[in-house]
Amino acid sequence: MKLYDTEIASRLLLGTAQYPSPDILSAAIRASGTEIITVSLRRETAHGSGGIFWDRLRQTGARILPNTAGCHSVQEAITTAQMAREVFDTNWIKLEVIGHADTLQPDVFALVEAARILSADGFQVFPYTTDDLVVGEHLIAAGCEVLMPWGAPIGSGQGLRNPDALRSMRAHFPNTPMIVDAGIGTPSDAAKAMELGMDAVLLNTAVAKAGDPVGMAQAMAGAIIAGRTGFLSDPMGPRDMAVPSTPYLGLAELG
Repeated sequence: MKLYDTEIASRLLLGTAQYPSPDILSAAIRASGTEIITVSLRRETAHGSGGIFWDRLRQTGARILPNTAGCHSVQEAITTAQMAREVFDTNWIKLEVIGHADTLQPDVFALVEAARILSADGFQVFPYTTDDLVVGEHLIAAGCEVLMPWGAPIGSGQGLRNPDALRSMRAHFPNTPMIVDAGIGTPSDAAKAMELGMDAVLLNTAVAKAGDPVGMAQAMAGAIIAGRTGFLSDPMGPRDMAVPSTPYLGLAELG
């Protein structure tokens, strides 16, 4: 998988919020095999533990993808992205511009505008967006080379609420890396996303809030590999009627 100019082997991106302890977070990162971890600059700065936390993340060896979580306007997102570039010395930014307080649905109008400004400023933008084809087209026109449609609202664990829309996005943007971001609750959700042809999955709460975050991180990694392998194997489609797997020829005839 190639994201902008970087080759990535693991198709699991892991968030770093809400873990029971830094040790469990580090162990979950290792168990997942992820090469990319996301972190909210606003959250960690607000908690006053930024320096120690970021040092711990750097020690994992994973690439840090800072995000603009909690931003509700274009200017907020741009300022946060610029601060993140200085702190982490990276042009990568996961762009979030929230438009609805309850569902945390992106404000797609502000998202496109912020993506345009940041792309022009040299950022490589990973936009958290809806599963809307037109919005996707505008984000690509704004300079994005990756799309990150939601599966369901952030932290909801509802899985893929509209797989048909994700399938349509995959068909409409066949050459654009596509990462399902938000809503994944179980390994089967992650596998389903990959079976639809998605390039990767980004998740956080499903691992961080599991009874065994390390075990769940490992399970998610396995599910993503299984789903990707299944997609590449050209699975059979559903049928309207049963089809016997054993031929009638050679069956015993009872007089």
